[in-house]
Amino acid sequence: MEALKDKLKKLRLTGALGTLESRNEYALQNKISYMDFLELIVEDEYATREANSYRKRLSVSKLSQQKTLDNYDFSYQAELDKKLIYDLASCRFVIKKQNIVFMGKPGVGKTHLANALGLEALKKQYKVLFTHANSLIEKLYTSKADGSYHSAFNKIINTDLLIIDELGFKKIPQTGIDDFFEIIRCRYETGSIIITTNRNFEDWGQLLGDEVMASAIIDRIVHHSVLIKITGDSYRIKDYINKDKKKIEL
Repeated sequence: MEALKDKLKKLRLTGALGTLESRNEYALQNKISYMDFLELIVEDEYATREANSYRKRLSVSKLSQQKTLDNYDFSYQAELDKKLIYDLASCRFVIKKQNIVFMGKPGVGKTHLANALGLEALKKQYKVLFTHANSLIEKLYTSKADGSYHSAFNKIINTDLLIIDELGFKKIPQTGIDDFFEIIRCRYETGSIIITTNRNFEDWGQLLGDEVMASAIIDRIVHHSVLIKITGDSYRIKDYINKDKKKIEL
């Protein structure tokens, strides 16, 4: 047993190593075949590697584990198409290299839904990167100073699903417009993007400070995309609304 453990350790089969003794005891008690025993050990190793892969991709993704579809309050956004959201959770849009744009005023749950779809993509073994729009531009800008620009840019381009959050809360710096366009251009028909924004498309020219560039970016984003407008009230003020309703009822 110890010799086998040593070999499993050297082969870095940590999943099989961790369950070897318990699986062996189970096999002896239930008199299972060698093939069945081997299948159990291999399954343990596979499950361990899957879990480790998920944890690693989750860490890289910068997604929140708390913002899932299960804890999104669809009842508060009655006009939102729940069936459509769960259909998107199948992640066929990632396979088809399609985009999703969540549009609506602050607090309606755009970020939550984008994050939740990102988690669903992770479960299906896709690489995901979640970033705020201005943080994305700032990171690329600073990377030019330390020589890591190409590495940072390639990471953004090569991820299966890029989630750009809060586009429109702050104006994109002029120094970052070209980088933003390049990201959209390079991912066009090659990788999916989810964008959350509180601005309508007609406002993007002012947001980017360049009408022509804004038009080119919008054209590439919406060509293969699902546009979801959320028109409800902000989650952040619903407690105050409920308190006011109770006061009126009293």
